[in-house]
Amino acid sequence: MSPTASSPAVAARMSRQASRDTAQELAVRRLLHAGGLRYRLHVPVPGMPRRTVDVVFGRLQIAVFFDGCFWHGCPEHATSPRANAEWWRSKLARNMARDRETTEHLRSQGWIVTRFWEHETAESVAQQVIIAVETRRSSPPGRD
Repeated sequence: MSPTASSPAVAARMSRQASRDTAQELAVRRLLHAGGLRYRLHVPVPGMPRRTVDVVFGRLQIAVFFDGCFWHGCPEHATSPRANAEWWRSKLARNMARDRETTEHLRSQGWIVTRFWEHETAESVAQQVIIAVETRRSSPPGRD
C-alpha cells in the first residue's frame, strides 16, 4: 500500500489549499488589467488534459503560472515535512516534474512561458509579464 497524507486533518487542509485566485494572482491581474492588458484565466493547456494555465494571452501565446513555494519546490522557501516524509517527497517531486513537462510542452509549441513564485511582488511580476507581452507584440509567434 502506498503512503497517503499524514492524517485526515492534513488531507482536509490540503483540499482547502487555494489552487487558483491566490492573493498574488489577484494582485497581478489587477495591475495587468489597469495597464490595459486583457487576458483569459485558467485556460486548459493545449494537448495536456487536466492542466491549466493561470493567465493566458492566447493570440500572443504567452502563459503565466503562479507557483506556490511549498507545492512547487521554491529553491529559497521549499520545506520538507518530517511527518510522512516519503509520501511528501514523492508528491512534491511529481509536482515539479509536471511543471517542467508542461513548460517544455508549451515552449515546443512556440509559447512564452513565465513562472513566478508566490513570494515575488505583484509589481515585479506584472512588470515582467508586460515586458513579455510587449516583446511578443513586436515579434508575434509564427512570424520569422
